[in-house]
Amino acid sequence: MEALSALIKSCSDFLWGWPMVTILLGTHVFMTIRLRFPQRKLLTAIRLSVKPDPSAKGDVSQFGALATALAATIGTGNIVGVATAITLGGPGAVFWCWLTGVFGIATKYAEGLLAVKYRIRTPHGKMAGGPMYALERGLHMKWLAVLFCVFTVCASFGIGNLVQSNAISMLCYETYQIPQALTGAVIAICVALVVIFGVKGIARVCTAFVPFMAILYILGCCYILIVNGSYVWEAVKLILASAFNPEAAGGGFVGGSIIMTARYGIARGLFSNESGMGSAPIVAAAAQTRNPVRQALVSSTGTFWDTVVICALTGLVLVSSILAYPDITYDDGAALTKVAFDKIPYVGAPLLVFGIVTFAFSTILGWCYYGEKAMEYLSGKRLTLVYRGVFIVSAFFGAVTQLAVVWNFADLTNALMALPNIVSLVCLSGVIAAETKKYLWENRLDEEAGPEDDPV
Repeated sequence: MEALSALIKSCSDFLWGWPMVTILLGTHVFMTIRLRFPQRKLLTAIRLSVKPDPSAKGDVSQFGALATALAATIGTGNIVGVATAITLGGPGAVFWCWLTGVFGIATKYAEGLLAVKYRIRTPHGKMAGGPMYALERGLHMKWLAVLFCVFTVCASFGIGNLVQSNAISMLCYETYQIPQALTGAVIAICVALVVIFGVKGIARVCTAFVPFMAILYILGCCYILIVNGSYVWEAVKLILASAFNPEAAGGGFVGGSIIMTARYGIARGLFSNESGMGSAPIVAAAAQTRNPVRQALVSSTGTFWDTVVICALTGLVLVSSILAYPDITYDDGAALTKVAFDKIPYVGAPLLVFGIVTFAFSTILGWCYYGEKAMEYLSGKRLTLVYRGVFIVSAFFGAVTQLAVVWNFADLTNALMALPNIVSLVCLSGVIAAETKKYLWENRLDEEAGPEDDPV
């Protein structure tokens, strides 16, 4: 087992080093240029995300699909992940993390477009889509679509379930001495009560849940920034200066070169917003939308909220706290986050616990849907109920076991998911550009898609 764990870790570390950073960030930049900076349409995208379009084809509202994708995306990586990037790469890592969000908007846009363009209607009348259908219907590479689904199912149990339930149970035990078995049972019951209703149940919960938890977390960050008010501008200058000259951060910070600073910032940003991984398009395909570009715009806002807003706020809170309280120990990401939030009187620690618990639980819900749709692609409806049952039971076992191997395995399967998805994005970039020209560049966003785009 130790040998297997070491092998998985080495493969994961290799993929999430420069190979994955180069592939994903390169795709972000390529899509940004190829699609003429779709980031310019962010305000239009936000407006569309909250504007219902019930007459359009789909299973859930555009906002419901976005909320479900955000539920799976916004997680512990937005809190502890940013702190880890700072401890390993210095404050400049925050800038590189934020930059991946800005460019990642274009990739998330492209993923959402292909998801709707190549989605199908199942024999049960439900929408199904994602990279597997783009690979099969757009590129006629079913074997690669199958591989993507296998990796997605594995990732749904790893990063989407076991590690999240473990994070919740460990936090509840360390903070309030709640037995991990009890926490695991509660998590499993809550997951069962939601996922039994399928995508509509998950979307309904996420639509109500995600905005509330995100707003509460943002308000907490804003309070800390107000408390650290005299250090905020200094933190901004330090982040920008050390992004290109790590030595500007001073000897107290780790991160001796711009390469290390950029690597940790980019890697954490990519891991946080999941742009290019192919997960979010699976739920984007279920959205009620008139044409592929409308949902593509809505999907792109997910990366904006996740990385450009929440990760940036977290980074600013942490760096300003380090400047305001020089006695803070910042060699451990989780400890750094806890100390920063403890500066909020009375409610700081509970707010952090609530944020991590809700973020992790929502991640479980979102990934359950991703894994189920991947399983449906592989086996039809025959094994989806079995998948749900195993997924629910896994949530309990994840809470009561040690998961060092699972963490590394989850990182590995996430990277392997991204590779087939990147193939579909790059090879179908001409289709993406053509659809964008038709509906966005020619101002025809309100137009219904033609019969050739109807789900089959």
